[in-house]
Amino acid sequence: MPLLMIDLDNTLVDRDSAFREASSAFLDENALPVDDLAWLLSVDASGYTPREDVARAMAERYGGAVSGAAVRDFLDRGAADRVVLAEATRVALGAAVDAGWTCVIVTNGRVVQQEAKIRGTGLDGIVHGWVVSEAVGCKKPAPEIFRAAAAAVGTSLHGAWVIGDSAHADVGGARGLGRVRSVWVSGGRPWTDETFRPTHITGDAASALTHVVEHGGGARDDGTPDTPGGV
Repeated sequence: MPLLMIDLDNTLVDRDSAFREASSAFLDENALPVDDLAWLLSVDASGYTPREDVARAMAERYGGAVSGAAVRDFLDRGAADRVVLAEATRVALGAAVDAGWTCVIVTNGRVVQQEAKIRGTGLDGIVHGWVVSEAVGCKKPAPEIFRAAAAAVGTSLHGAWVIGDSAHADVGGARGLGRVRSVWVSGGRPWTDETFRPTHITGDAASALTHVVEHGGGARDDGTPDTPGGV
């Protein structure tokens, strides 16, 4: 069965919305200024700032006003407890599995946090497996994490696709593998990198999954965009 490797945060689940909700609750529960929401979101940088750096910044800002345990609980559980799997994404992912695709989640992050999202949303009952960067010792876009994903489900990267919202980690990761194709989940953003581009661009995960199911076998294996004029 062909391999479909899918990003988790801000692709299959809306991690940023969950973090925003968690941040608002954290500020309210600790009687902190509501205006700090923008600061927290900026420090977090959509999850790309290392957890220890976020914790350090929060400790410096709030001092003795908030306990270290409260900060750790917020960073470990806040967003993970609030992410949801949109029904359209659930249906499209199920259709990909039914169509014969081997679906594996490939995500950067910590095992405890990422697996909480996968299990809490029911993704564990749909996909064939997942790999988390902490567990395999490398992060996207490193080729090794994608090879680990293929190995985890006993298949190869031949004919594989990558779906994700990160131009660097997901599309760049697919490019680094050579003949692996990709769909960039833009969320309405324009593609700005002039050095490379994805095979296809779409606005959300459900549309990306549908595209692969409908066109996954038809695009050229050299990574050439399968839409007129590239992107």
